[in-house]
Amino acid sequence: MTKYVLANWKAHKKLPEAEVWIEKFCQLYNPHPQVEVIIAPPALYLIPIWYKLQKYKTVNLTLAAQDISPFPPGPYTGTMTAEMVRNLVGYAILGHSERRRYFHETNQDVANKVSEAQANNLRPIVCVDQPYSRSQIAALDEEDLDDLFIGYGPVEAVGIDIPQSPAKTKVAIEEIQRIAPNSPILYGGSINRDNAGEYLKISGVAGLMVGTASLDPEEFALICETASQS
Repeated sequence: MTKYVLANWKAHKKLPEAEVWIEKFCQLYNPHPQVEVIIAPPALYLIPIWYKLQKYKTVNLTLAAQDISPFPPGPYTGTMTAEMVRNLVGYAILGHSERRRYFHETNQDVANKVSEAQANNLRPIVCVDQPYSRSQIAALDEEDLDDLFIGYGPVEAVGIDIPQSPAKTKVAIEEIQRIAPNSPILYGGSINRDNAGEYLKISGVAGLMVGTASLDPEEFALICETASQS
């Protein structure tokens, strides 16, 4: 069974730093046939990072957009549509708790983004949190659920270096599986090289969303190696 490991850089790194990260990671990481690595750099870097990756031709390594517009191409100043990035990325992170909190994205906004992503052959990674996962998932079209990932990221564990306990995570994963039984689930929230294996052992966890720890290519390579052994 394939395990997925996603590096979400959020709003970090200048372009030269991002390019050095790619070089170091591709030199450190030994690809595994049952691990898919997904890198989500800031939108501005998608094109240069895509070109950088062509040099290394690392198998099972894909880019993701950190966000896309809920609208198709048109008069929507400042947006980045799914159509614009569909030849660069395979995935789109949608509804991240930071987007919902700081940019006031609604469940309907996220649902619209899911539709745009899927219309352009991008696989959505829809982020949810307890106790809101049921309403967040219910806003999506039922037929969309079979072709997306659910990213479970408890708000209290995002960006603070204190992950949710595996016991609580297991309960939350089971609840999400009852709502969306056919959607693979990624856990995200203070994942690092020391705890990655513990969360990958939880039944129903198809992979990890890594934030702060993914900014260090060596740390992230070790997490990917852990996934290959899980």
